[in-house]
Amino acid sequence: MPTTTVIYFPTILLVPLISAAVIALFLRRKGNAAATVAVVAAAFVAIDAIRMALRGLRFESSTEWLRLGDLAISIGFKFDDLASLMLCIVGVVGLCVHVFSLGYMSDDAAKARYFGGLSLFMFSMIGIVLADNLFMMFIFWELVGFSSYVLINHWHEKTSASDAAKKAFIVNRVGDFGFLLGLILCYWTNHTVNLTALAEQSESGHLVFSTLIPLLLFCGAVGKSAQLPLQVWLPDAMEGPTPVSALIHAATMVAAGIYMLCRINVLMVPDALTVIMWTGTATALYAALCAITQRDIKKILAYSTLSQLGFMVAAFGLGSLSDTHLHDGQPHTVFYAVGVGAAMFHLTTHAAFKALLFLGSGSVIHGCHHEQDIFKLGGLAKKMPLTFATFTIGVGAIIGLPFLAGFFSKDAILFLAFTKNRAVFGLLAFTAVLTSLYMVRLWKLTFLGAPRSDHAAQAHEGGVTLTAPLVVLAALSIGGGYTGLYAGLFDGVLDLIPEAQGPDHTIILVTSLVVMLLGASTALALYSSAPTDALAQKSPGLFGALGALKNSFDAAYDYYVAKIQQRFAMLLNFLEQIFLAGLIVRGLAGFVGLFGMGARALHTGNLNAYVYWFLGGVVALWAFATGAL
Repeated sequence: MPTTTVIYFPTILLVPLISAAVIALFLRRKGNAAATVAVVAAAFVAIDAIRMALRGLRFESSTEWLRLGDLAISIGFKFDDLASLMLCIVGVVGLCVHVFSLGYMSDDAAKARYFGGLSLFMFSMIGIVLADNLFMMFIFWELVGFSSYVLINHWHEKTSASDAAKKAFIVNRVGDFGFLLGLILCYWTNHTVNLTALAEQSESGHLVFSTLIPLLLFCGAVGKSAQLPLQVWLPDAMEGPTPVSALIHAATMVAAGIYMLCRINVLMVPDALTVIMWTGTATALYAALCAITQRDIKKILAYSTLSQLGFMVAAFGLGSLSDTHLHDGQPHTVFYAVGVGAAMFHLTTHAAFKALLFLGSGSVIHGCHHEQDIFKLGGLAKKMPLTFATFTIGVGAIIGLPFLAGFFSKDAILFLAFTKNRAVFGLLAFTAVLTSLYMVRLWKLTFLGAPRSDHAAQAHEGGVTLTAPLVVLAALSIGGGYTGLYAGLFDGVLDLIPEAQGPDHTIILVTSLVVMLLGASTALALYSSAPTDALAQKSPGLFGALGALKNSFDAAYDYYVAKIQQRFAMLLNFLEQIFLAGLIVRGLAGFVGLFGMGARALHTGNLNAYVYWFLGGVVALWAFATGAL
């Protein structure tokens, strides 16, 4: 692996941190200046990330930060192909979001705080991408959680936004606790959490494999990437500004879980991968079912994000499902590359078209005076032609329209599922039908027909800061699939799994087209310009069941907190007050106090009393010595 100096690394990591510090210390009341500083910092990150990728820089550097006995915690950087790809995603999407925010947040009174939060978030995400060990990754993992809380809670005067931010923060801490336990267990068993050292131990056969370690680490991904059962925070997080939704829920925070899994692939074992595979598959199907009944344009996209993240997690789990196929005697290496490649390929294309869809929805919301109900929109194709054209490209990409980016990456996942697990393939193919259904439903009700509200009738296209990012992301949503990843993935599967032949690929291509056309045609036929949901009218039972499915997890968590956790906390508080604070603490103190009072009563200062006590002691001692007592 070629090496070079680390001159670029501290710069690209520290620039957004410096931006956040400057805004917090000097520009809190100067929104325009803060926006300028943040956008310049984001532009530097994007340009430098692309420059490092094009130059093919690959290097590692580490220094000891803290030592506790034999435990050494290092701050280090690992820049390889995976980090290069992820850094470009974060940089480019982050820059688009920053530019879009210039127009979207132009009248916001707390603009400086908003752009400071964006810079802090960029710093935290870059830290995750560049971390060369799990300790450092966990530190920045928590910083991402904090900065996302700040951004979701930007409009903190709204109760819904404040509650959503707290919900996201708390739910992610549940997953992060598992991440921390897995990190500790990994260090305990392997004596290192350095990513390169773990890979070297794996190749030499000295790595201690355990089902528990990868599953505990996966808990962190379940929280960050909003997989079942910790997915409840992400739809509510739509209460934050729309550019935040694009930044957090398209390519960065929620993708961090997928990236982390790819980083720790050497720790994986078949049983853990099976759990990961089914978790991703279940999440993909669940979120797609929930999206069908949504009316809020951003929440539809939120559930869509959940579903696509499920595809990525399932792809990773499928990549190394069993050890039955060996390659050069290395069962723990050959299959991981396929799963990592499929997951990262879809992560890359999804970053482009989902950021495009979120920013496109922001353009719609901005142009329609913050109207978000798709049944109150309509007719925007003529009033917002550029938004319509770019949004259409995004919809085509996510549903798998041929020759767009999403078609290639989703096709790769379906092919991998078809060759490894037909049950997973069937569920993911059905999920693809639902994806096409709810996304074409959103597209038709938003842009076609006649306006169904005054806000839609008065809609207008935004300025260049709102539209330019859409054009860039639309271009990436078209060209993102034309990379070597697509052909490489299929060649890799065919090399590693001899029974997966060319005809299987043809089957997948036909299946992808059929599921896309089935869902799209159903949506076009079912949904009209009426202000009510056609599915609710024609099948109220199914519509109600889907709505209940969406609310089931929140209801379960509410029941657990109110009926179990709260009552258990009350019982512990009672026991603490009675036994710990009462019997042990106050009881011991009371006993000592009584003993002290008795001891003080003996010291009367009367000589006769002391003589009597002395004689009594002599008699007691004589009785004890002679055995009379």
